[in-house]
Amino acid sequence: MDPTGAVIAGARVKLTREAQSTSQEVLSGDDGQFSFANIAPGPFQLTIDAPGFATQSSSGTLRPRESHEVTQIVLAVATAVTEVKVVPPQIELAEVQIKEQEKQRVLGFIPNFYVSYVPNAAPLTPKQKFELAWKITIDPVSFALIGATAGVGQALNQFGGYGQGAEGYGKRYGAAFADSVSSTFIGSAILPSLLKQDPRYFYKGTGSKRSRFLYAVANAVICKGDNGHWQANYSNILGSLAAGGISNAYYPAKDRNGAGLTFENTLIGIGTTAATNLLQEFVIRKFTPNVRSPNPPKR
Repeated sequence: MDPTGAVIAGARVKLTREAQSTSQEVLSGDDGQFSFANIAPGPFQLTIDAPGFATQSSSGTLRPRESHEVTQIVLAVATAVTEVKVVPPQIELAEVQIKEQEKQRVLGFIPNFYVSYVPNAAPLTPKQKFELAWKITIDPVSFALIGATAGVGQALNQFGGYGQGAEGYGKRYGAAFADSVSSTFIGSAILPSLLKQDPRYFYKGTGSKRSRFLYAVANAVICKGDNGHWQANYSNILGSLAAGGISNAYYPAKDRNGAGLTFENTLIGIGTTAATNLLQEFVIRKFTPNVRSPNPPKR
């Protein structure tokens, strides 16, 4: 019967016996009744279940030559359990992961924003790609590193057409800053947005040293698409070409070499990317605090 006293037809009743692997089953009739015949004496257990009701058990002992009548069995209505798994939208998840990336600084101060230690990180939207490029561009450490690059260039008298002194240093600084901004925005924001590619390096961290070495080097010319599939890194390659071409507009006339300088800078850029990836894979993580897998935001 159900809790209201109505009979339950078609309930499955299983009879099991101790020390016996077999069991017997019957269905309750239209009047809710059921019966088993020719049962050997001894302890028994009944298990009753019906759709929409919680399983109920009843036990007893059948004596020799006895006809045993089971007391009335009332099946309780089954408690509905619904599991709801809340998955944050990809944009929201990517935003959380970016915030974690922006805490990644080598030795605690050098920005290391373009590395994801989450292998299946959510893809970035075009807006997020531009925001990440902007943050790395205006980071104080970026300005300091560009200043150091300009200082080395002046000490080595690179691009001699700029001259020496404060004016020469200023021109070298401006050129180095323009190189950095153009390569960052073209190769890490504009083209990745148009081509739907992810500008980040995805840390591997597992496997043999050889496999990690090849993975790091290959990531100079391949990348993960926003669809999660690996593909040729057109953003990095075309971005290096574009940045190299633009640099011809402000390098000293005698240091310009047209297409030759452009392709030279492109190859240097790809080689630099490969070298940086190797450092990321084997060295930099050890010196980067605040590396942790971000959890989806709670709701």
